[in-house]
Amino acid sequence: MTTKPKFEIDGDRCLVIAEIAQAHDGSLGFAHAYIDAVADAGADAIKFQTHIAAAESTPGEPWRVRFSKQDESRFEYWQRMEFTEAQWHGLKAHADERGIAFISSPFSLEAIDLLKRVGVAAWKIASGEVTNPDLLSAVSGQGQPVLISSGMSPLADLDGAVEAIRNAGSEPVVMQCTSAYPTPPEKIGLNVLDQYRQRYECAVGLSDHSGTIFPGLAAATLGAEVLEIHVTMSREMFGPDVVASITTAELRQLMQGVRFNADMRRNPVDKDAAAVEMEQMRSLFGRSLVAAEDLQAGHVLRKQDLVLRKPGSGLPASARAGLIGRCLKHPLSTNQMIGENDVE
Repeated sequence: MTTKPKFEIDGDRCLVIAEIAQAHDGSLGFAHAYIDAVADAGADAIKFQTHIAAAESTPGEPWRVRFSKQDESRFEYWQRMEFTEAQWHGLKAHADERGIAFISSPFSLEAIDLLKRVGVAAWKIASGEVTNPDLLSAVSGQGQPVLISSGMSPLADLDGAVEAIRNAGSEPVVMQCTSAYPTPPEKIGLNVLDQYRQRYECAVGLSDHSGTIFPGLAAATLGAEVLEIHVTMSREMFGPDVVASITTAELRQLMQGVRFNADMRRNPVDKDAAAVEMEQMRSLFGRSLVAAEDLQAGHVLRKQDLVLRKPGSGLPASARAGLIGRCLKHPLSTNQMIGENDVE
C-alpha cells in the first residue's frame, strides 16, 4: 500500500513546491512527465491548477496575454486545460508513487469538490481568489494547510482572508508573491516575509515568478517555510508561464541549494569550539617566532631579531613583546624557533 506523502510545515526545512500550472498544455502525458521530472529533482510537492471553464469563467473573459494560436478565446483555453476526474486521480496516484505531495489550486467550488474526492496535501488560494469568500470557506477546515498567494492583494485583503481561514479552523501560510511575469529583482519583496510573519504570526513563503533560482535560495536562507516556483521542461516550451519558470535542471540545482541552506541554519557554529577542532590546521598554516639571523649566546633580543615564519607550532606573534630585552642563553641559527627556555 502506497503511503500518501504529507505536506507538514515545521519550520525545520523549506518545503519546495514545483508549480506546473498549465505547463502541460492540456496533455495528460506531459502532466505525468512533470511528476517524474520534479520528483527526480527532489521537490517536496507538485502543484497543478484545476480549471473547470464553465464553473469559473465566461466566454467573454479577456486574455491576459494572447499567447495561444489554437484557442480562439481564454475560455476555450481553460476548456483545453481540463482533465477528467479519473485523470486527476491518476495524477494524484502517480505523485504518491513518486513520494511527493500532490497539490492543485482550485478556481471554482466545483473544482474544490473534485479535489476533495481526489485528495490534496494542501490548498493553494491563487492571487485572484483572495477576496472570494466562497472559495476560502470551502477549502478551510479540511485539515490541510491553506496557502494564500498575495500577488494582487493589499494588506487589508490579506487580513480578511487570514481571518476567514482561521475562523473556519485552518491555519494559513501567507505567500509573498508579485504578479509580474517574469518578476524583476526590485519587485520580489523579500522584506515582506518578516512583515507577514509578524502581522499574522504564521508560516510564510515565497511564490516566485522571477524565472531564476536566486529569490528562492534567498527566501530559504531567510527562513521561509514554503517556496513555490514555476517549472518548465525547457524555455523553448509553449505556454504563458515559461518566461517566469525555471527548468527542471535548474530545479535540481535549487533543491541542492535549499537543502544546503537548511543544513547551515540547523548547525550554528561556535567559533571557539571550531578553532579547537582546527588546531592541527592552525599549526600548519599559522606562524611562529624565529630568529631573523644567526644570534649568539648573551645577545639581547630586539624586535628586528624575531620574525614570523611557518609553521605555527612555536611561540605566536603575541609572545614577541615579552621576549624583547631578554638575553639568549645559547645561540640560535637563522629560522630557528625560539622558546621560553632559550632566554633568561
